[in-house]
Amino acid sequence: MFVIIGYIVIVASVLGGFALAGGHLAALMQPLEVLMIGGAAIGAFFVGNTPKAVKATVKALPSVLKGSAYTRDMYMELMSLMFDVLSKVRKEGLMSIEGDIESPEQSPVFSKYPMILADHHIVEFITDYLRLMVSGNMDAFQIENLMDNEIETHHHEGHVPAACINKLADGLPAFGIVAAVMGVVHTMESVGAPPAELGMLIAHALVGTFLGILLAYGFVAPLGSLLEQKLEESSKMFQTVKVTLLASLNGYAPALAVEFGRKVLYSTERPTFSELEDHIKKAKSK
Repeated sequence: MFVIIGYIVIVASVLGGFALAGGHLAALMQPLEVLMIGGAAIGAFFVGNTPKAVKATVKALPSVLKGSAYTRDMYMELMSLMFDVLSKVRKEGLMSIEGDIESPEQSPVFSKYPMILADHHIVEFITDYLRLMVSGNMDAFQIENLMDNEIETHHHEGHVPAACINKLADGLPAFGIVAAVMGVVHTMESVGAPPAELGMLIAHALVGTFLGILLAYGFVAPLGSLLEQKLEESSKMFQTVKVTLLASLNGYAPALAVEFGRKVLYSTERPTFSELEDHIKKAKSK
């Protein structure tokens, strides 16, 4: 929603200001300039990226139109789930959660938290490291190192679409100049035409530069920035799980381990200690 509103504001401000200054909007309607800039940019996008990167970018783009999935409610579910799992481990032993981590969809513990179950990446992350804890063959330092490497890999993979979009934005002004140069060449070919006609040709050429810059900094670059912000949000989920599990491995009680995880969250989504405590109590009563 905010992306669409932002685009409307950009278009209204630029075109509205041009019209109020006495400009004719029809002069900006140059489909051939759009063809040159857009076609060249799309071609360069495919040339400069692997099929895997192109696929990841196309898959990530629809997410910019959606709000953040990582809300306070989702973090509350995550920390309540971690509390339930660690409490079960503390009361019944590590082997008691073997069935839960092998089939989380059928687990009575995981099934209480549908928002977490819907995110298969975070479920896989949780169950994988709980499985390592059940095996009992790795200490906290080894598990922490492995977690760091996996989170880093996740971050690098998630950064690919943002990097592709940012590179595309960087190239658009140059393609706008290419379109403008083509327009100037066409103008020079028509040097014998009347001054009024030459003025129109020059105006059409300059539209190429205008479109390249506007598309780059008004439309495409903000998408790259938004994808980077969404990536940072998704990484925070993994960091919360990491800190909570490591606190448990180091001997802290489930309530304190979850408190460690709560402290990792951004202040905009972080619940207070009392809010989290009340939420855990309600979840336990279900």
